[in-house]
Amino acid sequence: MKLLLWIDARWPLSAMLRVGLEEKIPGGAKYAYVFGSAALIVFLLQIITGIWQVFYYVPTLKEAYNSLSYLRIEVPFGWLVHGLHYWGAQAMIILVLLHMSQVYLWGAYKRPHELQWLIGVGLLVSTMAMVLTGGVLSWDKQSYWVVEVASNIAGTVPLIGDYIKPLMLGGPAVGQLTIARFFTLHTTILSGFILVLTVAHLIALRAAGSAGTFNPQEATRTGPFWPDQVFRDGLFSSLVFFTLIVLSAWPGAPVQGMADPLDSSYAPKPEWNFLFLYQVLKYFPGHLEPLATVGIPFLGTLLLVLIPFIDRNPERRPSRRPLAITGYIVIMGAFIAFTILGHYSTPGRTAAGSEAAVKSSPAASTVSFSNAAELKKGRQLFHSHGCIACHKVEDTGGTIGPDLSDEGNRGRSPQWIAEQIRNPKSHDPKSTMPAFSFLSRSDLQALVDFLLSLKSGTPPAAPAPAAPQRGDRESVSEGATPAASPGHQKAGEAAYILGNAGHGALLFNKNCIQCHGNKGTDEVPNPGSAAGKVPPLNPIDRRLYDPDPQSFADHIDLILQHGATPKGTHPALVMPPFGAERDLTQPEIADIEAYVLGLNHVDRARIMHPGIKPKLFIALAAGLNIIAWLFPAWVWIRGKHGKARL
Repeated sequence: MKLLLWIDARWPLSAMLRVGLEEKIPGGAKYAYVFGSAALIVFLLQIITGIWQVFYYVPTLKEAYNSLSYLRIEVPFGWLVHGLHYWGAQAMIILVLLHMSQVYLWGAYKRPHELQWLIGVGLLVSTMAMVLTGGVLSWDKQSYWVVEVASNIAGTVPLIGDYIKPLMLGGPAVGQLTIARFFTLHTTILSGFILVLTVAHLIALRAAGSAGTFNPQEATRTGPFWPDQVFRDGLFSSLVFFTLIVLSAWPGAPVQGMADPLDSSYAPKPEWNFLFLYQVLKYFPGHLEPLATVGIPFLGTLLLVLIPFIDRNPERRPSRRPLAITGYIVIMGAFIAFTILGHYSTPGRTAAGSEAAVKSSPAASTVSFSNAAELKKGRQLFHSHGCIACHKVEDTGGTIGPDLSDEGNRGRSPQWIAEQIRNPKSHDPKSTMPAFSFLSRSDLQALVDFLLSLKSGTPPAAPAPAAPQRGDRESVSEGATPAASPGHQKAGEAAYILGNAGHGALLFNKNCIQCHGNKGTDEVPNPGSAAGKVPPLNPIDRRLYDPDPQSFADHIDLILQHGATPKGTHPALVMPPFGAERDLTQPEIADIEAYVLGLNHVDRARIMHPGIKPKLFIALAAGLNIIAWLFPAWVWIRGKHGKARL
């Protein structure tokens, strides 16, 4: 108490509290007013958890996903921080929409509250942008496509689209600068903008006063903000906070798997708050696309801005405003309907089932190396454009740049090589290599295919990760031996990526089901092998099984990376080296590993160091929440008896 008095003597603490809390509400306190305060509380929670995550987050294409995975499963209470931030973002959108809906339905945007409404529109748009940019930073499969779609939408803006898109991406295509710019937007620019708008909103509220009830008879009496409304705000906010804790513990933030542009099997969809636009886009193919990508969001935002100036009638009762209420029902009904349709629709199809204009996955454009004409064209382009003057290939060429004679064995994706050709500075700002952005798509593809075909020696084993190995296994399955010398086998990058088991099931059915059967349970014959059949994966060989997810992933990753040959005379079926021959990318292998672990009842995303186990934490949080409710209840009761003072 003495500390508060000491501060108050040197800083207007009590005066600020009176300005914030001494307010008369026309019609008295109501639970209908709690959404704005809850949105503010959740925003403050986003700031705290966001700062906490920044201590662990690495904003690079290679480490962004892994750094958040490390926070989630290795750092004590990291699962809680990450979960609160993820679910808090979803809650903010819902709370802001509910708050604006209440303000609109009660006519609280009318004079003298126009400025509050305009600032609220700015907060809604900023919150949507905040969720969009934050979703990119996790750099999972969905994040990659969010960037692709958002930048393509930005590129459709008339006149300035060609300038906005490279500004967003930091170049002509997705690269390191892309994630750096989204990180800056999310953590500094948008966060600071929302904070400024929030302060401005509160100042405007205090200047104009609370709009209160729409009922003129009720408005003749007033009720205090403190403690009546504060009690209601506190009760609802605590319920929201507890709900976020429950969602963080179970089901937790979703695991999408690492971003992988080469994975054509992944069907991307946006977050729920953008599903309506995703669905609407399907009805505007080709040259009509800008009408949906730019026209609808612009007109919707413009309508929200103009509402206080269009509707100048002082009447606030919903029953006396049939046109305004009908418009709200129609627009919200359309938003909900298109969101549901977008959730259940197939990517690339409209609700009616007709094909929509959809850009194909980069992986879908990968060309077979057996196409001699394409390789010849690529070789000619490499020489005709002067690349041979700096780079050595096929025992000829310059030495200014790196030797590309073994480029096909370096594990670089076609997208990385294409971006290096078009814009070298996106990978290295100090690069002196000229940009070949003028190349046509077909020429660029031919050049990339040629470079990937350059394999001067035997493909190297998958690179060893920085983390220590947990023991390589000579026997990779019953009666099987590794395809290569076990002393040279190392777990690949995939073993240290948190995979998506759901997507792994799709990849398993595409690549593995022929030999291992449905869910890895079928006994597929394998003539010539000692066992006479392909070993099942469900359950897997006990020598490969481990209750520790990381050790389990290490063991099976050896097989997926390097393959295995069953013991016997001449087995008809052998396990191919999916990693060494690059038939599957490392993120794809990680997803399959997560699926195989799941078949054996081991969760690849299991929290290793929770601090407190999530279920126990929920129980403790419930008890503390009940205790916390007692304080505002006590304050409210005292206030009713005239004993509560600021």
